[in-house]
Amino acid sequence: MSGRDLFCQPRRVRRGAALTLVFASVLVAGAATGALPDTERGERKSAADSARSASPAGHHESVTQAAEEAVADGKSPMEAAERAVSRSGDRWGAVYSRGEYEEFEEALDGLYTGVGLWARRERDGRIEVTKVQSGSPAAGAGIHKGDLLRSVDGQRVDGRPVTEVVSLLRGDATDAAAGTTVRLGLERGTRAWSETVRRALLSTDSVTVRELDDGITVIKIAAFTKGSGEAVRDAVREAPAGAGVVLDLRGNSGGLVSEAVTAASAFLDGGLVATYDVDGRQRALHAETGGDTARPLVALVDGGTMSAAELLTGALQDRGRAVVVGSRTFGKGSVQMPSRLPDGVVAELTVGHYRTPSGRGVDGRGIVPDLEADDGALRQAETVLGGLGG
Repeated sequence: MSGRDLFCQPRRVRRGAALTLVFASVLVAGAATGALPDTERGERKSAADSARSASPAGHHESVTQAAEEAVADGKSPMEAAERAVSRSGDRWGAVYSRGEYEEFEEALDGLYTGVGLWARRERDGRIEVTKVQSGSPAAGAGIHKGDLLRSVDGQRVDGRPVTEVVSLLRGDATDAAAGTTVRLGLERGTRAWSETVRRALLSTDSVTVRELDDGITVIKIAAFTKGSGEAVRDAVREAPAGAGVVLDLRGNSGGLVSEAVTAASAFLDGGLVATYDVDGRQRALHAETGGDTARPLVALVDGGTMSAAELLTGALQDRGRAVVVGSRTFGKGSVQMPSRLPDGVVAELTVGHYRTPSGRGVDGRGIVPDLEADDGALRQAETVLGGLGG
């Protein structure tokens, strides 16, 4: 795995009480969320804004009460909240410390704390640097693509999952912040050396665009961070006239639903994108008018396509706007909203579910593509676009 090709990775939040899903690259991790816009006010809201205005109900109240009672008894509200979430049966419920939630919000803002390396694990278990971000601490230290990362702060990384290497690089165990240092053991050919670099707050590229030899534009959305929806619209406007587009949502584990709706607006001329309920209240999400409805479009998906990415896929499929190619998506169609607890703890709990324009539920089912493809999915997408005149 490399670059901003984000993937879905289960992670336990503190002491193993609650499971959540994170979208992660080599140096960025943040919780996958169904954070929704405030449709009544017409504003897109950040996770922090939602936390301040969400109306807790049901197990929100039980988790809040457990945390408050823990504080009154001189105990940890974090542990109490985790126990309450675990007992609630909320599959997607998660509890964050103040620092963890700040990290989450940075991820939604398209930011991450790290050194600017992309990497992957080779078949022999070695960790190879696949890209170095320009202007990053890693670039300043002279680290190059192709270098091998052998250790982080003295801990060998050969054979470890990339997610563990992520954790070491970020300093998750010590809640390391921008400005802290990390010592990297590196190897290039016969040369082995170490570099001490200082972590920094860096920006991600959630949307990348490339043009294939046949003129097809491939728009890869790694995650729905702030600004990603407008970046998709810009990419569609700048694509060659009449040429087909491949919307690559493989490995996209979600993010801000409002950004997914903006991305849908690039291909739809208004109309329904999804419906959802929050504490029993039904609401609807609509695309903006003026999207490109004529350009041939294929959406690529796989088992790592989830949450907001499934919402977008379902809208394009139900509206007959795209041919969906790949494998069945993950099946996360639930909506989470955060609640602030004592000591800066945040509990993000399920409040409802969304449905595609035709009324299909996604949670636990996923979306079945129009055309199954695994290996060579992009080539299959090109073939489909050729048949569509793209």
